[in-house]
Amino acid sequence: MIHRFESFVTGITVCYKYIQRIKSMEMVEFGLKGTHVMCLFYLHHNPEGLTAAQLSALCAEDKAAISRTVSELRHQDYIVPESGKNYRAPLLLTAKGQSVAQKVDALIENWVAVGGDGLTEQRREDFYGSLSLIASNLKTKMD
Repeated sequence: MIHRFESFVTGITVCYKYIQRIKSMEMVEFGLKGTHVMCLFYLHHNPEGLTAAQLSALCAEDKAAISRTVSELRHQDYIVPESGKNYRAPLLLTAKGQSVAQKVDALIENWVAVGGDGLTEQRREDFYGSLSLIASNLKTKMD
């Protein structure tokens, strides 16, 4: 049991650190930080828009962090609130935001391919299924 804990925590921690480094490294070109990646990603894949609360849930970030990120993305003209509304309005990508989000998607596809190099489809499916189950079990225990 202890060995599984050690392997799990070490593996997750190492992956997380590399993910953070990759996000930061790749976002320099756009004048953005790694924290902006997931907001751009989710907004790109939800063209009808998402509220800050929805982004908070999807990104697994607290509302204050998402609020800061949204403010920065708005300031840099990557996102706008729907119909000029502000509070609780769905957020949409601008043309500039869509362009960057498409580039971010391409970077994500590349890094996912690098990370999964050598995995068969079955091993990949088993891994993501297992990871999802573990996360769900931990969330259920914590709620």
